[in-house]
Order: sequence, then C-alpha cells, then structure tokens
Amino acid sequence: MIGSTRTVRVYAYGAPVDMRKGFDGLAALVRQGLDRDPTGGDMFLFVSRNRIRAKVLIWDGTGLCLYAKRLERGRFAALWGRGGGESIELTQAELQLYLEGCREVGKRRLSPPEVDPQEPFFSGTYGVECTHDRRADRAEHRQAQSRLSAG
Repeated sequence: MIGSTRTVRVYAYGAPVDMRKGFDGLAALVRQGLDRDPTGGDMFLFVSRNRIRAKVLIWDGTGLCLYAKRLERGRFAALWGRGGGESIELTQAELQLYLEGCREVGKRRLSPPEVDPQEPFFSGTYGVECTHDRRADRAEHRQAQSRLSAG
C-alpha cells in the first residue's frame, strides 16, 4: 500500500485528466480544482479520459511523490460519472481497491465510517449504550492465557 499507517485522506479529482501532467501540473489541479494544499499530506487520485491510466500525487514530508499505473486489461471505474466534476473522498483501502480495478469504488461507500475511539459505541442490540473497558479486556486475556498454560 502507498503511504503510511497514519490516517490520510484521499481525494479523487472529479474529471478526466491529461496524463502528460507531472508533479507541477497535478499540484496546480489540486490547488485550483480541489482547493487543497498538495503538501498537506493527503493523497490525490487522477484518472485519464480513457480510464486506462491513473496517477496518485502524495506529499511524503520531504517532497512530492507520483505513483502511476497503466492497466493492461480493462478500465478504471469512471469517478466523474456523477456529473458536476466534484471531487470524491476515498479511504486508503478504497484507493487500493480502485487501483486494483474494483468497479464499485466511487459508486458506494466500501469502507466503514471513521470511528472516534473516545466516543462510546452502541451494542446494536436494543440500542443500549456501552463503553469499551480495555482494562477488563486485558484482564480477561491474561486469565485465558494462564488457563492455557496451566492446562
């Protein structure tokens, strides 16, 4: 996977792009078309009109990196089919699926919603609010390990 383990936002440009563009041309599209900073640490996906080529522009902290892919068979999904040329936000997992040729990316959300570890979660059963106690989980894990080693 491209990038790191930290949470990175991925923005897909909402219109076909001339794949002859390099670092500066794509960075200009990010600034003008997406109204974002290309050196902000996010990833930016661009796809050619014929949907055979795609490029991802990434700032790694020391400079811009450009990942390019050309499909030998098939085509990438058209992310601009919605009209309006608006950008689409993807997760890193959705970007990986897209670059592997998944046709569902951009049509519907494939990743679960982002989770805030500070907020309580709901059990889903009867809508009862629960809070996650990690200390109890660790104690239960230690008990299970001691049972396994004793037996």
